[in-house]
Amino acid sequence: MPKLSTLAVALSAALLACAAPLHAQQTPRHDEFFWLGEINKATAVINTDEGLLDKSMTPLVVKGIRKVLADGELPGAKRPTLVITFEPLLIQAAGPQITLLHAGRSSQDMLATLRAAILREDLLTLANQLNATTAALVRLAASQRDTIVPNYTNGVAAQPNSYGHYLLGFAAALDRDAQRLREAYGRLDRSAMGTTVLNGTSWPLNRQRMADYLGFAAIVDNAYDAAQLSAVDGPVEAGAVVSSIALHAGAFIQDVMTQYAQPRPWILLQEGGANTYVSSAMPQKRNPGLLNSTRRDASMVIAEGMGVAIVAHNIPPGMSDAKDVKPNKEMVLNTVKVLKNWESILGALVIDPKRALEELNSDWTASQELADVLMRKYKLPFRVGHHFASEVVEYAKANNIRPLEFPYDQAQRIYHEAVLNSEFPQALPMSEQEFRSTLDPVAIVRNRATVGGPQPAEMDRMLREATARVAQQDAWIKARQQRIAGSLQKLDADFDRMAVSAGVK
Repeated sequence: MPKLSTLAVALSAALLACAAPLHAQQTPRHDEFFWLGEINKATAVINTDEGLLDKSMTPLVVKGIRKVLADGELPGAKRPTLVITFEPLLIQAAGPQITLLHAGRSSQDMLATLRAAILREDLLTLANQLNATTAALVRLAASQRDTIVPNYTNGVAAQPNSYGHYLLGFAAALDRDAQRLREAYGRLDRSAMGTTVLNGTSWPLNRQRMADYLGFAAIVDNAYDAAQLSAVDGPVEAGAVVSSIALHAGAFIQDVMTQYAQPRPWILLQEGGANTYVSSAMPQKRNPGLLNSTRRDASMVIAEGMGVAIVAHNIPPGMSDAKDVKPNKEMVLNTVKVLKNWESILGALVIDPKRALEELNSDWTASQELADVLMRKYKLPFRVGHHFASEVVEYAKANNIRPLEFPYDQAQRIYHEAVLNSEFPQALPMSEQEFRSTLDPVAIVRNRATVGGPQPAEMDRMLREATARVAQQDAWIKARQQRIAGSLQKLDADFDRMAVSAGVK
């Protein structure tokens, strides 16, 4: 493995610092039952403060909510997921008077709100792992910036490239997925509470304060949209985000998988552990189990992502078909699993730079550079230079000649025949030294001049910027987690304060 540059070491340290696995503020108990409890607590505080619920009700309401929530934490206890199954527990704990809490509410706006809250936290869990996997790509790119490997198009070796540059390409793709996730989150991070079923209520509910207590950044503005339309948009948009992530994971895995068909691959998984397994019949085989299972899981995520759109298709507004928490949660958390396994794959890769360079020098992936140099330096039209390069490759393959061994006199002959009877110089304008350096994969990568190319200066820039984006995403995730946690802490404090003021311990 090439020696790490000072920049690469610094970038790796920065990525490890900002993209270490984060502990999300949520817990596995942030389910429908939990959020129904939070909505009831917030309703009690807000409606009491604003005179919609008489303060004489406070002791009854506090005791009833506390009992239901405490009972729900007992081993094997019921944790209802619907308003119509949660409310009977409140009535059992405090009597029918406690249903005064339900003034100006409906199961429609309550369920739309809790589903958004759950999916919102699941997206933050996904964002965490997406950022960790991206950081792993960038760290590996920094360590492999000088490793020259073949890149492939249509399954055929096409051009030499830096493996670090290749990895930064995938990091860029995952950054777009992170952008999509942030945008989807922003549209999801809105409270439907207070819209009831279709067009609001005659009760003057404080919708913004409810949104603040539940950690939402805003409210869904249109009361009809809140539970009828936007409640379906969220899962469908999340499905599009996870599908894009899974497509990128599958593309990367397939590129590694093709190496397993070669007798002497230049990149493989470290053998053993959860990475590979032996064949039951063929002693020589080491099957890439981690690649196989991650590719399968990525395909399943795409099916789930497309599935939620199909389920939401052709139904009347307000139907619950695509809103169920369980399948939408599984869709997102299965994507987390794919990304975590992708991160494991990156850590398990064994890269052989010498073998990669040997493969490059045994094929003609550098042949386009002949046409490029002849056009850039000697003004020969690209298609004429391309014809010359193509004839060189055809002669080489017919005679089993490798690029760095190609006879210069044959190059001169082929060039002369390619431009015969034309207005272009009849003698190959490249010296033998220039001809050979043009076919050197390392020199080709080093001498790229395009913005975004693999040359050292551009690699430095892209590594710095990729590292900065990981840090920015890390900050974005933490800010949203802290907002939710802080809002819920404030709700608990205000609920307890209300209880104390009513003489309830």
